[in-house]
Parts: sequence; C-alpha cells; structure tokens
Amino acid sequence: MFEHEDSFGELNKPQSIEERLSYLHQALRARHPFLDRIAVALYNKDTDMLCTYVASSEQAQELDHYDAKLSDCSSLMEILERNQPRVVNDLSVFGAGTQVHTQLIDQGGYLSSYTLPLFAEGLFLGFVFFNSRQKNVFVERILRELDMAGHLMAFMLYGEQSRIKTLVATVRSAREISTHRDPETGSHLERMAHYSRLIAAELAERYGFSDSYIEHVFLFSPLHDIGKLTIPDNILLKPGKLSKEEFEVMQEHSRNGRDIIDKLLSNYGLDGVEYIELLKNIALYHHEAVDGSGYPEHLKQQDIPIEARIVSVADVFDALTSQRPYKAAWSNEEAFAKLREMAGTKLDRECVDALLKHSDRIVKIQKAFVENVFG
Repeated sequence: MFEHEDSFGELNKPQSIEERLSYLHQALRARHPFLDRIAVALYNKDTDMLCTYVASSEQAQELDHYDAKLSDCSSLMEILERNQPRVVNDLSVFGAGTQVHTQLIDQGGYLSSYTLPLFAEGLFLGFVFFNSRQKNVFVERILRELDMAGHLMAFMLYGEQSRIKTLVATVRSAREISTHRDPETGSHLERMAHYSRLIAAELAERYGFSDSYIEHVFLFSPLHDIGKLTIPDNILLKPGKLSKEEFEVMQEHSRNGRDIIDKLLSNYGLDGVEYIELLKNIALYHHEAVDGSGYPEHLKQQDIPIEARIVSVADVFDALTSQRPYKAAWSNEEAFAKLREMAGTKLDRECVDALLKHSDRIVKIQKAFVENVFG
C-alpha cells in the first residue's frame, strides 16, 4: 500500500525558493536530461521592470542580477499580449538580436527555449524560462509536463510573495491608520526601496548576493522604520532639534521595530517567510554607523549587517532629496556630495559608491515616484 514515493515530496519541506527550484529542476532532468536551465523573472508593474529572481543551472548564471523594462522586450511583450507560451526550437532565429538578455543566452550556448508567462489569481507574476543546449527538444509531449512544472512554480512564488505582501501591507496600513503621523511616508518608501535594490544589485558580485536576496532587500526595506509607530507624537513630529532625553526615546524605535515584526510574524503565522532575519536586521540596525556612533548597539564596519548598511544609504539619500514641512529638498548633486562626506564614517563607503554609480537610474526612480510635500 505504501510502496510509491511522491516524486515531488521534497517540495513540502521548509525550503527556500532557490532550493525548491533546484529540486524541481533535478526531478525534471532525471526524465529529460537536455533541460539545462530553468529561470524565473519577476515583473514589477509600478516600474515596468522585469528582474531575474531565481534560476537553476549547472553552470554560472548568464543573467544573474539582470533587469530590463518589459516594454522594451518586444518578444516577451508578444507572449504576454497573446497570453500564450512560446516555443523556439532553434534560437538562431534571434541571432541578430540586440537585447542584452538575448546575447547572453546565446553566449551561454543555449539553442532552444520554452517561455511560459506566470499567472496566479489572474495576476501576472513574470516568466519562467526553460532552456536547452540542444535544438528541437521542446515537443508537445515534453511541453505538457513543463506546463505543469511552470504552474507549480507560479503557485510557489505566489504563495511566498503573498505572505511577504501581507506583512508589508499590514505595516503600511498601520502607518496610514496613524493619520500620516510620520513625515517619511508615501513615495519615500517606494523610492528608498528602489535605491536599496540598486545598491544591492551593484554589490551582488562582491558579496555573493542571489537575485532572491536582492528582491527581498527591495521588499523589506520599506519596513525599516516600523518602530516609529511606538514613538509619541510630541517627539516624532517635533519640528526642532530633539533634547537628549527625547532623542533617547526616538532611538528606541529600532528595537521596537524588531519587536513589532516578531509579533506580526507570530500573529499572522508568517514565521516561515524567507529571509526573515534580513528583515529583522534592517529594522534593528539601519541607524548604526560604520564608525560606531550609531544605535542601538554601536556596531562598527562589517559588524553591521550588509542589508542594514544598504538601507541606511538609501534612506539618507532620499531624506536629503525629499521635501519636508521643515526643509526644502536638496538637489541630487548636493546629496551626492553629502553622501561622499559621510562615507567611511556614518555610511558604508561601498554602499555609497554603489548608489552613486547609478545617477541616471536614480532620476528615473524619482520621476516614477514623484515627491510632494509629504515625501
């Protein structure tokens, strides 16, 4: 009665998305050895960006840390508009393609592909790509099996993303219910999240960040100041300089933020959310300074988790360039100069340099999430 083993039973165990995709890839390759690569790219409708997220391959990933506007990718746009998968059993038809991702796939030696748009609950999530270094392997019999694998991945991704978005939405709702008591709301959170992604992607090779890690930095960075919900209005909204006693109370928001996250995770049954320590580190340590003058634990240099160092730079830059009731917005050039001044003392120099390399993309982010009097 119990002789049969579930071929995909490992997927029921607590695993990261990367581990699940790798296991699924191995299971499929046992039946179809020509399946050399499976990769998933996620779509952000607010920016029209398609970003690599997870991939499984026996060689280095050609498209790690890659993103592109979906509207600039005509072949992928056609897949989405038709709402149909695409089979290309001879990739030489794209031999003259100018897109970077097309050229990188060609350089990887891939000769055929199957691209499936991912949907869950009617929501477009992105694409899954199946690649082979052989031609003419994606025949109907194989495609039916890959369809099932693709939809399975869609539901795995949707489940993970839904849990994270539940957490993020809960925090944002709490901030909105508080009648915008914190001046750092609205577009500020969107901008600094995108700045954080820029920094993480630039540092990915140096620190060995996966695309999944970068995505979670992007998702979790807006929660950095959740602890401010616990700070009294007379301190949080004080227009002038805080007294020593008031600043000590303000500093408590870092530890309070981590406590709030622990409670939210418990109350919503989200303890299994991937990269949860990353989120806790962002909330607790984003006010640490590399010279040890920050808070709450006066950590120095590399003792400060890298995700907290990333978010700190993104947060400071957007605070400088944002209008507030008590200050005018600085120009990007003025803010860049201030970041360089703070690099190596208050801010991590590598993170500052990583952000400053992308002045053109910073402007695009600012245009996408326009500043107003509330930030």
